[in-house]
Amino acid sequence: MPEWITKLMQDFNTAFIVDNRWKYLVEGVQNTLILTFFALILGVALGVIIAAIRVTHDKQYTQMKKGVSKFLLCIGNIISKVYLTVIRGTPAMVQILIIFFIIMASSSNKMLCGIIAFGINSGAYVAEIIRGGIMSIDEGQAEAGRSLGFNYTQTMTFIILPQTFKGILPALANEFIVLLKETAIAGYVGVTDLTRGANIIRGITYQSFWPLLSIAAVYLVMVMFFTWLVGILERRLRKNER
Repeated sequence: MPEWITKLMQDFNTAFIVDNRWKYLVEGVQNTLILTFFALILGVALGVIIAAIRVTHDKQYTQMKKGVSKFLLCIGNIISKVYLTVIRGTPAMVQILIIFFIIMASSSNKMLCGIIAFGINSGAYVAEIIRGGIMSIDEGQAEAGRSLGFNYTQTMTFIILPQTFKGILPALANEFIVLLKETAIAGYVGVTDLTRGANIIRGITYQSFWPLLSIAAVYLVMVMFFTWLVGILERRLRKNER
């Protein structure tokens, strides 16, 4: 057997087999998926709220009578615009550092900090996805809702939003994939995600080849798997439209 193959096998054994170091990667995968899943839930919740405020302001503000509701909608729209501008205009790395070391400096729950940071980041992009989906719905749908006696809120809840979510599900699924890859920076605040798991192994063994190559392969497999699921989802949605 060539010497370089023997060396690779020895390095593999040192990196993963000795002291069960492969468990760092298993724990990292679990934490990465948990972080991504809950961050996306938070992001969707924020996105729905922000999108609802922005769309309501765009469609209803000029028709509303002066009063508290109109004032609150104006304030909400301003806050939403600032939120979207700041979050989409600054790196996710900076955001997670600010949340961990400043806003939630007293918290010892690193996973919670990561979920909040990535959820807030994802919410800005989800909001624009949802807003774009709502704006793409034909205005005749809203008129149909009004003809049935629905008010604006009922029309949005029962007619517009169901159609919107059907149309944007593939985009939301792709946001999940993007978020999955972005969580690779969570290790900078101590979350034992997949990337940090590899860095722990590197710190112990002083080897980079196997740990880094392995996490690249794991990320690739996860992204390919979720991309495959998104493809299935898109095909089913197309069939349902026929």
